[in-house]
Amino acid sequence: MILEVRNIYTSYGLSEVLFNVSLSLEKGEIVALLGRNGVGKTTTFRSIIGLTPPKSGEIIWKSEDITRLRTFQIAQRGIGLVPEDRRIFSELTVWENLDVAIKNSEGDGWTIEKIYDFFPILGKYWNRKGGYLSGGEQQMLAIARTLVGNPELLLLDEPSEGLAPLIVRSLGEHVLQLRNEGTTVLVSEQNYQFCLNTCSRVYILEKGSVVYTGTIDELKADNETKSRHLSL
Repeated sequence: MILEVRNIYTSYGLSEVLFNVSLSLEKGEIVALLGRNGVGKTTTFRSIIGLTPPKSGEIIWKSEDITRLRTFQIAQRGIGLVPEDRRIFSELTVWENLDVAIKNSEGDGWTIEKIYDFFPILGKYWNRKGGYLSGGEQQMLAIARTLVGNPELLLLDEPSEGLAPLIVRSLGEHVLQLRNEGTTVLVSEQNYQFCLNTCSRVYILEKGSVVYTGTIDELKADNETKSRHLSL
């Protein structure tokens, strides 16, 4: 396993959010963390990346306990987060957004030129300010800005939110391509269809706890679970 989240409990002050959450990823997998809004998906990501460390439990990254490390230390070890609200620099150009985040790499690491090959629209608009991009273009830029840090694990928080279906489909194709680049991806989503087309396994959260684990094909055939936990 490249990542193991073991029985974590996470809270904001006195408000407990996650209860005994466990999940794991193998290198090269694309795994979904599904659930309705407010069930703890973003908090799970914040726990992994160190923004809201769990009160108890363990987070193991490549056999190292990173539970109590600071966020920048976790990022240095190869975990990158694309937040739900993207947080691009709206007054900086596409190139500037990438340049401030790029990490020197050797061999086949992500360069700005490689990003432009991967997301041609960003190459086309390299000199356009982030605030003037469409929602889909901003999402691509947010992903690209994280990729130039050369993460081994990409945490994608609600990447399809607010995007048109055609853009969501294109984004899903790019996520699938990341697997070919050797990147492991954990996707937090409410959009079941997006995960159906991109992910191999799924965890479902409900009220801060994992209530379902299985392959995406198993979930596809489980109408009771989809109805109960995803309102499908």
